[in-house]
Amino acid sequence: MPPSLIAGFFLGLSLIMAIGAQNAFVLRQGLRRQHVFWICFTCASSDALLITAGVLGFGSLALAVPWFELAMRLGGAAFLLWYGARSLMAAWRGGAHLDSADGQGAPVTLWPMLATVLALTWLNPHVYLDTVVLLGSISAQYPQPLVFGFGAAVSSFVFFFTLGYGASFLAPVFARPRAWQVLDVLVGLAMWAIALKLLLM
Repeated sequence: MPPSLIAGFFLGLSLIMAIGAQNAFVLRQGLRRQHVFWICFTCASSDALLITAGVLGFGSLALAVPWFELAMRLGGAAFLLWYGARSLMAAWRGGAHLDSADGQGAPVTLWPMLATVLALTWLNPHVYLDTVVLLGSISAQYPQPLVFGFGAAVSSFVFFFTLGYGASFLAPVFARPRAWQVLDVLVGLAMWAIALKLLLM
């Protein structure tokens, strides 16, 4: 398996695992078992489009503006350091948990759900930094940037469908605040590790 594919897959996976509004929404709808396929597909497809834009556009932009890559790497590292610190602080404070008391609530039509998940994805400024800028800039470091991007896109599909359809198994776990603390610690350390890699490039 090409190293670029493996690197893209695991880097994309480490970025997308960060707990946020989008992931919480997918997890909650997975617990309710409402429109899980289309919600997961919409999230993953959106990520794939943004990753493709980053991989295809970043190389030409880096050639046209030589300092742009360095600026984006430093900016991405700064964001990841901040995000990692925020996750670790959330773990320190504790108290977070998944409220699934409503369980499988009243059926909801598909289109409002898709509108919500599209808003959570495309109106979130962090998603552009993660996919277009960060993954786009890192892909330029590999001999096969398109293969790297493909690996990152595949990781989105794997993650969202696992999260959506695996939610029923996670419900008892994430009802406990301690589980969120452990996950926040892992996310924070992963973000710091990626930031360090960017700074050392």
